[in-house]
Amino acid sequence: MQRARRGRPAKTEPPPTEAGYRRMGEGAALAKAEEDNGWTVLATTVSPETCTDAEMLQAYQEQHPTVDPGFRWIKHPAAIAPVWREKPERIAALAMLTVRGLLLYSIIQRQVRLYLCPQNQQLPGNKGATATPTASVVLSLFAHVAWLRLLVGDQEVEEVYGVQPHPLLVCDALGLDASWYEVPSAQKNGRDMQTP
Repeated sequence: MQRARRGRPAKTEPPPTEAGYRRMGEGAALAKAEEDNGWTVLATTVSPETCTDAEMLQAYQEQHPTVDPGFRWIKHPAAIAPVWREKPERIAALAMLTVRGLLLYSIIQRQVRLYLCPQNQQLPGNKGATATPTASVVLSLFAHVAWLRLLVGDQEVEEVYGVQPHPLLVCDALGLDASWYEVPSAQKNGRDMQTP
């Protein structure tokens, strides 16, 4: 309820009440409810001659239940806003980039989990330490790492901040070279920095 004037109400003013309206109506069942599944968008390279749309949808829905929940976020209406592309090639390119991104996301998650379990190691997760982190948790470990490159006079200085053991463990799990985290000791100590 909106008040007639701005500001705090007087103590003598009666408390606000809220009015609402409700409209009731009769609903009719859909004539062919089993055929009205809503909209499902599947991007595929399978030709229509290989299988029908219904077979493709059925194969998609019969996937192992561990794949789909990992990508539930991409199905949210806010994540998939309408994208208008004029050419089928552009639609296919966008779908390919999305699928490759999701593939990389799942590979990161899988490799880190496979690395942690046999070694009885854990990473900080959303609810404490875990040996089965999601890719989102793994990538968030790098949020506080910063590489700073400064030019002091004619001397270039590099510093790395926020390096913790966990991002280095993730680099080992993914087979990545973590040497970029290491700044030469002379630069760390400032020995080769010249003062004016």
